[in-house]
Amino acid sequence: MTLEYVSNNIDKKILKNEQIIKYTFYELRVRENLSEEEMYCFLNLARTRLTNLNFKVYSTGQKYFYDYKEKLVKENEMIVAVKINL
Repeated sequence: MTLEYVSNNIDKKILKNEQIIKYTFYELRVRENLSEEEMYCFLNLARTRLTNLNFKVYSTGQKYFYDYKEKLVKENEMIVAVKINL
């Protein structure tokens, strides 16, 4: 797991939607073929990078506001990051 891999992955997500980013268990374990240890390493690095990019990062089970609605990070979602508008 490299910082470059994490940064490139996040950059791709930002190109698709610069306001909200979601990482699911399926996406990381199956599509990206990460082991459980690699997945948690990825999430830790992604959380730090997203925070530095002015995103508020939420974990499974936490509530967040997006599009003027309160939402819940679903059980299959590992993290949800919402852009903080300053």
